[in-house]
Amino acid sequence: MSSLFLFILPFLILTAGSTLDFRYHNNHEMEQYLRQINASNPDITHLYSIGQSVRGQQLWVLALGLSPRRHIVGIPEFKYVANMHGNEVLGRVLLLQLIDDMVRGYRNNETWSLRLLNSTRIHILPTMNPDGFDVADTDCQYSQGRYNSNGVDLNRNFPDAFAGLRGQQRPDDEKREAEVRAVMGWLSTESFVLSANLHGGALVASYPYDNSNGGSELVGGASVTPDNDVFVHLAKVYSHNHASMNTGNGCAETRPFLDGVTNGYQWYPLPGGMQDYNYVWAQCLELTLELSCCKFPPATQLPGMWTENRKALLAFIQQVHLGVKGRVFDGSGEPVQNAVVEVKGRRNLCPFRTDRHGEYYRLLLPGLYTFTVSYPGHEVLTETLNIPYGPDQYSAMKHDFLLQRITLTAPSGTADHPTPTCNYSLKLEGGGATTRPTWTGLSVGLSLVAALQSLIA
Repeated sequence: MSSLFLFILPFLILTAGSTLDFRYHNNHEMEQYLRQINASNPDITHLYSIGQSVRGQQLWVLALGLSPRRHIVGIPEFKYVANMHGNEVLGRVLLLQLIDDMVRGYRNNETWSLRLLNSTRIHILPTMNPDGFDVADTDCQYSQGRYNSNGVDLNRNFPDAFAGLRGQQRPDDEKREAEVRAVMGWLSTESFVLSANLHGGALVASYPYDNSNGGSELVGGASVTPDNDVFVHLAKVYSHNHASMNTGNGCAETRPFLDGVTNGYQWYPLPGGMQDYNYVWAQCLELTLELSCCKFPPATQLPGMWTENRKALLAFIQQVHLGVKGRVFDGSGEPVQNAVVEVKGRRNLCPFRTDRHGEYYRLLLPGLYTFTVSYPGHEVLTETLNIPYGPDQYSAMKHDFLLQRITLTAPSGTADHPTPTCNYSLKLEGGGATTRPTWTGLSVGLSLVAALQSLIA
């Protein structure tokens, strides 16, 4: 018995209130840290891989919540992605610190952490481009390490909705980079509601669209989505909870940004970006958060930068509870997938649809909204809802839609099919091994813990 106690003693010491030190952990150290957190907290964390980089490094994601391994109906899915550009590194540090902070808060029964993890399933991908990070230069502005090992900018490699609308390019899985295919597969597997990807080189919260084809979305130099009011609100939530972003004058190298926010296209056009892909094809509202003027800040500045961003990172997650959520049931009382749930005045390029659980989530500001719900073989349902502000209660308004079957025999071929623009995510779901993520569940032995102590202060 005494030998067993001596074996687990380092494990007990490591997990009892330890904190992560402020430095740039390499990819191997980062993986070890994620494994340790998962091993120490299997009830609230789950570590999995969504695929591999070009050079075969795993793209690790840590999920946190009451049910970290699987979705629970009514619990929204949220994600943070960092280090998409390998030389923009602050996001890696912030997300590891965020994990450490949330887990420690939960273990200490702190109200903020309990409420967040009890109401939300949070997925954190600390590095989307581990290969780029391995060769990154520590210079503040130069781009060595920005691209993946094939020399491709991952934030220009996603299918572009506007190029598709022009008919100039058709989505092609095989021409996507490995890291991009992994994220696309991830999006086809989880029904994410809200997301942000963390970058560096400026200090601003950028929101879609990033691109335009010169159509009706182009308004006053901005490429405006149907949910522009929500996107502006989300961007301001981050900028105003950040220590200085909202002043709009954070970096000498960039122009001022009113309230510390910008429409992506109005800043500069960006084809093939990840945030537009999330919104158009995965019905996930995503922001791009530029969090440091220097792409590779000196390690001595990391504690201060964590302090500047901590409140904003947590406040942004809480916004996943904005608006309304629920399920759509058919005439037999069964939840249905692919029911179209539209909001009057918000005609999305790809209509929002229920997922495999029959769920829908719509991030909306408080107010009156008219919903139209349609599903083959059923009457179109129209209802008006008065939606309150949900984040303070850590829950969006809950409302289910109950459909009625059409009594007359409907002509064949009346099923509502996705438009060609919206086929891509459906194609991806059937794409096989090249497009589906590799879900790697981890069972981590306690023997790893001793090797990890060098990672923890």
